[in-house]
Amino acid sequence: MPENMELSEFKPGTKVAFIGSECYPFIKTGGLGDVMYALPRALAPMGCEVRVFLPCYRCIPEKYRSQMKHRGSFMMDLTQDGRSFFVGIMELELDGLIYDFIENREFFDWGNPYTGLWEDIPKYCYFSKACLAALNYLQWVPDVVHCHDWQAALVPVYLRTRFDGTPVGNARSVLTIHNLRFQGICTIDHLKYWTGLPDFLFDYAVFKVNDREANMFKGGLAYADRVTTVSETYAEEIQTDFYGEGLNGHLSYHREKLHGIVNGIDIDIWNSRTDRLLTAVYGEENVLAAKAVNKKALQERLGLTVDEGKFVVGLISRLTDQKGLDLINAIFEQMINDEIQVVILGTGDPRYENAFRYYESVYPGQVCAYIKYDESLAHQIYAGSDALLVPSLFEPCGLTQLIAMRYGTVPIVRETGGLKDTVAPYNEHTGEGNGFTFDQYRADLLLKTVRYAQQVYTEDRDSWNRMVVRDMEKDVSWGLSAKLYLRLYEELKG
Repeated sequence: MPENMELSEFKPGTKVAFIGSECYPFIKTGGLGDVMYALPRALAPMGCEVRVFLPCYRCIPEKYRSQMKHRGSFMMDLTQDGRSFFVGIMELELDGLIYDFIENREFFDWGNPYTGLWEDIPKYCYFSKACLAALNYLQWVPDVVHCHDWQAALVPVYLRTRFDGTPVGNARSVLTIHNLRFQGICTIDHLKYWTGLPDFLFDYAVFKVNDREANMFKGGLAYADRVTTVSETYAEEIQTDFYGEGLNGHLSYHREKLHGIVNGIDIDIWNSRTDRLLTAVYGEENVLAAKAVNKKALQERLGLTVDEGKFVVGLISRLTDQKGLDLINAIFEQMINDEIQVVILGTGDPRYENAFRYYESVYPGQVCAYIKYDESLAHQIYAGSDALLVPSLFEPCGLTQLIAMRYGTVPIVRETGGLKDTVAPYNEHTGEGNGFTFDQYRADLLLKTVRYAQQVYTEDRDSWNRMVVRDMEKDVSWGLSAKLYLRLYEELKG
């Protein structure tokens, strides 16, 4: 689809219900929460009517819970043996958008959003059906229901079965894959009981995985009118054995309805010109001087040797194997030299946490391992680092490389998923490119790429500085992506 689409191409008034398990600022554990927040906000100015449906978790901050208004309640049948459950609808308007929270204390009033798969399966069976029932109750019938990840994957199935012939049954469905690794797999009996869905759906074409197991995501992918994922490359990758997480054949079969649309970031939150968490705010016109100020402040805060000439590499990540940390661990001691500093921010697998703590102890003044999440420090690392490391094993889209570019920090990434779609490799002959990349998942290639980036930074600072400015000028907002989604919705409307 062309990048120069004008808003005049779209007809105002398309109604979309977003359904997902998390959304910033109410509850967020990962990139899904960012998308559920930012994409509706980008669509609204384009003439789209949007409502966002979420579980009413007890852990939602009180400042939001206290603003919610009760919109109604009813009982809803759910299970195979006809058990009924309470459905409450609590509503909140924030920044011009309406958020509807599905209330049920039995499912949402304890623990964190994700507790354990055995408990989460009933929770999200209930949530998927309750959202559609709530739309009928509110008499707000969308043109499209846009569902996100396995937690909302039953919505397209319910839409064409239990809600067929009701007002909301006229809606079309889009199901977005944010991370295919998590699919909602359980025993057939468990899913059959909690969905109350007919036996014919528990075949290999829909839910069935094997003689014992069923897969919620698989069923949603089969029944959705369109399937999207968060980058064009990831849409291709998940049709292969390596990336398909066991669903590659299923996705290949449904490839005609599979689309890749890269994520954006919220450029109001991530804005180096207005970011109050920075020591010095800046734009393209003063980025070089301001980044030097922010680098000094970062070094002082983290106990690193204060030296503007050091090549500071940031890593902001969940510490899991998906993020390529095995590669980093394999080359860390070779990567470290007198002119490089490394800053790690994140939590996760203890083996990675402990490895980075060890490197901090061995290389004082050169390495800082901040093993917890700190929002203010994240902003300061983006602004104060020279480069950001994202060597992922797989990465559906990735947001950190987009944020880094927004702050004039050059990404060093592996060419996979959204990283490949958003970071063009630097070409020393033409001066083009906005980062440094490597293709195969190999530690030696990562080491070579980091050393090359450091060489350009040290020996060809003019080229590096031009790349910094190019990165800041790159449009990483939701603008184009929202237009692509709106085009998809309108095609479904007909």
